Amino acid sequence: MTDQEHFRKLERLYLDAPTNLYYNPSIEISEGAASIVIPFRQEFLHAAHAVHGSVYFKALDDAAFFAANSLVEDVFVLTASFSLDFLRPVSKGRIRAEGRVEHASKRRFIARADLFDDQDRLIAVGQGAFMRSSIRLSPEVGYP
Repeated sequence: MTDQEHFRKLERLYLDAPTNLYYNPSIEISEGAASIVIPFRQEFLHAAHAVHGSVYFKALDDAAFFAANSLVEDVFVLTASFSLDFLRPVSKGRIRAEGRVEHASKRRFIARADLFDDQDRLIAVGQGAFMRSSIRLSPEVGYP
């Protein structure tokens, strides 16, 4: 299998996840990197009329996770820890997370993701540790 085939399979796996029916994201994966775009929905707003932090977390974790999993072709990676810093609120427009692997070893990956609003302003940053799991990438889990 080529790297490009692996990246496209991961993209399909991500887009077919039931949770993404709600978020309606798009994704692009390359070696050690992933970009996630989530279009704005009114339902994302909290009582103060800004996008809830859970949407920030999803975009950042997904981008960092798939950046890490782009380097692993046999199993899923799992998020072992993730931290994020909120920099500014957003209340309209799409958000875009850009993830990239900063460190990779045989079992552990450190990946960072930056989150931007639709004016390309940085609105949050996140970093996570990801570990290889025992869950095989196979058609049974949506990896065609």
